[in-house]
Amino acid sequence: MNTTQTAWIAFADSKRIATGTPADVATQAKSFVDAHPQTTVFMFDAETSQRIDIDLCASLTHVLRCVPKPEAQAPQGESQADTPRTAGRPKLGVTAREVTLLPRHWDWLASQPGGASVSLRKLVEHAMRASKETDRIRLARESAYRFMSAMAGDAAGFEEASRALFAGNDAGFRQSVAKWPKDVREHALSLAAAARSEETA
Repeated sequence: MNTTQTAWIAFADSKRIATGTPADVATQAKSFVDAHPQTTVFMFDAETSQRIDIDLCASLTHVLRCVPKPEAQAPQGESQADTPRTAGRPKLGVTAREVTLLPRHWDWLASQPGGASVSLRKLVEHAMRASKETDRIRLARESAYRFMSAMAGDAAGFEEASRALFAGNDAGFRQSVAKWPKDVREHALSLAAAARSEETA
């Protein structure tokens, strides 16, 4: 069975001490805290830069218990179609939620082939495809800013780096972070690089 798992990254003050799977990073961070109890350790999701809050002063067993398990995927070649179906409509993974529209919107949806649900799904899929690159850049910039705020919010050049990041000014961003601690600077540059558009990458 295949698994998908995010990557984590850990810093002790401004020095990178671990990167890899959540279990590996948590284990290395725990070992570091045991050896350097006065040093502050920060752990992040390496893609989103969300802070990972785990009590590293607890036992290793407790620390690893707090690490999310990888999501299981069906083996290659096996699909939902291979699983037994109950009588009735096949399971499509559809989630029912309330949608509020004006009467004219409902009238237009009802007149479309397949009705309102099919039409709404088509509209959403089209919008998702149209904004895919814009959304990717936005999320990447938010990740870079989240990391910068946590690790370099008080550093010289932070405000300038933030403006350059959201303006897509790569040269300005590099100049603004040039004097940051090496590991923080390199990870910030890596996150910012992911925020470039495909046309300028």
